[in-house]
Amino acid sequence: MKILVIGGTRFLGRFIVEEALKQGHEVTLFNRGNHLDLFPQVECIVGDRNKDLSLLETGKWDVAIDTCGFTPKALSESTRVLADKVDHYTFISSISVYKDWIPHNLTEDYPVHSLTDKEIEEIGYGTQEQINAHYGALKAESERAAEQNMPDKVLHVRSGLLVGPYDYSDRFSYWVNRVAEGGEVLAPGRKERKIQYIDARDMALWILKMADEKITGTFNVTGPTTPLTMEDFLTTCKHVTSSEAEFVWAEESFLLEQHVAPWTEMPLWIPEEHPLVENSEPWRGASSISIEKALEHRLETRSVEDTIKDVHNWETSRRDEERKAGIHREKEENVLEAWKTRT
Repeated sequence: MKILVIGGTRFLGRFIVEEALKQGHEVTLFNRGNHLDLFPQVECIVGDRNKDLSLLETGKWDVAIDTCGFTPKALSESTRVLADKVDHYTFISSISVYKDWIPHNLTEDYPVHSLTDKEIEEIGYGTQEQINAHYGALKAESERAAEQNMPDKVLHVRSGLLVGPYDYSDRFSYWVNRVAEGGEVLAPGRKERKIQYIDARDMALWILKMADEKITGTFNVTGPTTPLTMEDFLTTCKHVTSSEAEFVWAEESFLLEQHVAPWTEMPLWIPEEHPLVENSEPWRGASSISIEKALEHRLETRSVEDTIKDVHNWETSRRDEERKAGIHREKEENVLEAWKTRT
């Protein structure tokens, strides 16, 4: 295939390009040229999608894979320009499009967020602050914009938490690093609570397979393909990193009393019994998103051990870098002490 990758040098995009080259596909990149040394053998069209897409008007590809579309204006423009330039368009969306994660086994037909035409126009290409504030709604409206310009030619990938080497969110790697350090580790909620994530390399393989077969439609794409509990995940981190960590499981009500922030300070934790949104129900289904449709299209995920091992190896090369997620050790120690006193 002749593949155009919009983005293609950070995390998921990087793995898509690596795997596409490994499979013998012809790849063209379109990005701002910040990492030209990463794939020197690949043609890179240097440009800013939010300013000028004219450089794409003379090209022709079998497939376009959009790894960095965050606003409906950006998707509307790129799909308009590429509508007659590609046969298939993959858009990396998110499970954040859903209006909530209240029910278990939430499927692709569950209601999604929306914005008014006025809000879409006012946001435009969006500042980072606007994108963060309206992330799910912007992804949902981006899906609609792409479908409007390229009906029945778009694969909408509603991604769960992406993890693996080069992950710049630091959520998954927080746990790998923290467990490797050992000692008493604060762990959130029930041991049996399920968690979901997908290795970006598995996502890349599946996307290329779907693009090659020109399969379109909307898919929830996360994993693992067999259920995984938080306890099993942390125990596997302990085994892989040869750690002597001791897990201290604190009730979620206590963690909230101690102002421990779900997802950011305690990655992979969303409370099951306490609502995140006022006057709403708890998001009990946050880690049970249905992936049956993707499994029917041969989604496969590697072992938990392999992902943890590779993340741990990558993390050893960046120990001095500041992390974006996870509770600070001093606060963790204070919360642990308060929990012991209470119990």
